[in-house]
Amino acid sequence: MNTMFRKSMLSVAGLAFAGGVFAGPVAAHANPVDAKPVAVAVQTNAPKPQGDQSHITLNDDQTANVKAIIAATKKAGLPERAAVISIATSLQESKLENLGHLGDMNDHDSLGLFQQRPSSGWGTPEQITNPEYSTTAFLKGLKQVDGWQDMPLTDAAQTVQVSAYPDAYAQWEQQATDLVGQHWNS
Repeated sequence: MNTMFRKSMLSVAGLAFAGGVFAGPVAAHANPVDAKPVAVAVQTNAPKPQGDQSHITLNDDQTANVKAIIAATKKAGLPERAAVISIATSLQESKLENLGHLGDMNDHDSLGLFQQRPSSGWGTPEQITNPEYSTTAFLKGLKQVDGWQDMPLTDAAQTVQVSAYPDAYAQWEQQATDLVGQHWNS
């Protein structure tokens, strides 16, 4: 392997690890969720979800957040795939709950649907806890990822989020796809 490429890959891996160290521990301290594997339906126009899939039952607030993510995606002029990636990311980061500061359960300043950090430049706490703003900020990051439309969901989400758990987004792809299918035209 050429030395320049190896150093580049190690730099990217180091950044991903460092980002995860600062942004990732939230998941370790979050309340456990009854995440159960579910059957995966293959859609002809969407990539096949990777690995075992999880599913949670949503309450009215979580469903409102799904609708807010879809509305922000449409407002940004992006396709359904962007909404699927956004919703799967939010399912992983917050279970679609617009989280404020978690006190002792969170030693970082991660907030909102996407667990974005004011100290990392995502916006003010008020902005980050606004579903339209936080979705738009996530989508802005997603649009900067070359080829996001065609890459596995977990890779696209991880490139934006830089999580300590980069493969965790994949488990939410089927539920996110189903939610977008259910609410995109509503």
